[in-house]
Amino acid sequence: MATSGQGIGYTGEDLLEEYISAHIAPESTLLKELYRETNLRLLNPRMASGHIQGRLLKMLVTMIRPQLILEVGTFTGYATLCMAEGLPEGGAVHTVEIDDELEDFILKGFEKSPYKDRIHLHIGDALKVVPGLGLKFDMIFLDGEKREYPQYYSSLLEYLKPGGYMIADNTLWDGHVVDKEYDSDPQTVAVREFNDTVRADDRVEVAMIPIRDGLTIIRKK
Repeated sequence: MATSGQGIGYTGEDLLEEYISAHIAPESTLLKELYRETNLRLLNPRMASGHIQGRLLKMLVTMIRPQLILEVGTFTGYATLCMAEGLPEGGAVHTVEIDDELEDFILKGFEKSPYKDRIHLHIGDALKVVPGLGLKFDMIFLDGEKREYPQYYSSLLEYLKPGGYMIADNTLWDGHVVDKEYDSDPQTVAVREFNDTVRADDRVEVAMIPIRDGLTIIRKK
């Protein structure tokens, strides 16, 4: 007989995630519902940040205390809501999603949040939307199309204030960054290029956290 929680297909990684989830701040009811709906209704639900990463993002925002956050890649808004929750009074998140078919789903979740007035959703290509906002940001959360990561970095760094932070998700890309079998995969190639570019850029400091799919924290000097 399998021990509790260790049935067929249940891995040590699953157990660790359960353990971590049980020992950090809980999700709100809204976030639980949003994550469930994301998994039930949408393809690629793993793109949502989820409990562990969401609580980390909220904590980072609480520590950094940004007034203005730019998010590239809203998906269903899970990370957006977590960051909005951590903002100081008067702060705002400008989040940009390129897939207009997600707009109604995103706004439905935002409308239920007590932090909805802190969130501004923009539908379109971030590389075109952001210059038109006329804003400089204290923090950028990068979680958009992986093929565009190098371009996002080169184009959006100028909209980050000195001393501000860019946090990039998926920078280990499911381990593919160190797997030669993915040398011709466009997304893997782009993520590697992003990581190499950031490491070589003397305008920034960089740290990488191996949480979920890799989270890189970049501070602009």
